Amino acid sequence: MTIIGFFVGVFFFVLFRYSLEEILLFKLFGFRNYAEGTSLGFYFFDNIYYSSLTIFVSTSLWLFTYYSKLEAERAQLIEERKNAQLQALKTQINPHFIFNTLNNIYSLVYQNSEKALPAIEELGQLLRYSTKDLEKDFITLDKEIGYLDSLIALEKLRIKKPELLNVEKKLSHPKLNISPMLLVPFVENAFKHGDFRNKGFDMKISDNNKVLHFYLLNFKKEKMKDAVSGIGIENVRKRLEILYPKKYELNMIETETNFTVDLKIDLKNEEN
Repeated sequence: MTIIGFFVGVFFFVLFRYSLEEILLFKLFGFRNYAEGTSLGFYFFDNIYYSSLTIFVSTSLWLFTYYSKLEAERAQLIEERKNAQLQALKTQINPHFIFNTLNNIYSLVYQNSEKALPAIEELGQLLRYSTKDLEKDFITLDKEIGYLDSLIALEKLRIKKPELLNVEKKLSHPKLNISPMLLVPFVENAFKHGDFRNKGFDMKISDNNKVLHFYLLNFKKEKMKDAVSGIGIENVRKRLEILYPKKYELNMIETETNFTVDLKIDLKNEEN
C-alpha cells in the first residue's frame, strides 16, 4: 500500500505541477515553463525524478512524524496501564494483610489473653506503615524490613515458642529502593500455613553487591489441605514481572513437610 501510495502521489504531484505551470500560468501571464505543444507524457517523464524526490522526502518526514507520535502514545498507554495494574495489586495486598492480622487479634481477645493489647498496638504500627507507604512507588529497604519486623513481633504474641523464629539480617545498603509490601506476603503466608507448635521458620535477608537476597523456610501444618500460595504470592509474582523484568529470580519449592522461598532482586541503581 505504501508503494502504491507513493506512485499515486508522484502522479498527482506531476499533474498538479503541469496544471499550474502549463495551463494556469499561461492563461494568467501568457507564458509557460515548457515549449508550446509539449505533451503531458513528455512533461511527466521529464519531471518524474524531481517529483519522486520531493514526494519521497515529504512522505518520509510524514511517516517519521506519524510513527514517532504513534510510538509515544503507545509508550504512554503502556506506562498508564502498568501504573494502574500496580496500584490495583497494591490495594489487593493491603486488605488481605489486614484480614489475616485481625483474625490473629480476634483469637487473642477471645482467649482473654494479656497479649491482646500489645497486638492491637503492633497492628496500629503496621497500619501507619501501610497507610503512609503503600501510596508510594518505592520505599527504602529498611522500611520494608520494618514491616517484617512488626509482623513477626505481632505473630510472636500468639506463638508458644517464639524463640523458634530464626531471623538473620545482613544489610549493607539499607537505603536501596524497593516496591512496598513486596516481601511481606511471603512472611504472612508462612504464618498462615506454617506449623509453629514445635517448629518455627528460618528467614535470612542480605543485600551483597546491592542484590537483595530473601530466603524463607517454614514447616507446613500436617494434613494441610489449602495450597500454600495465595492472592498475596500471586500479586508478588505480577509485581516482580512489571517492576523488575529480567532483574529478579524467584524460586518457590514446596514439599510434603516444608515450603521454601528464595528471592533475588538486583537493586543496583535503586539507591537514593
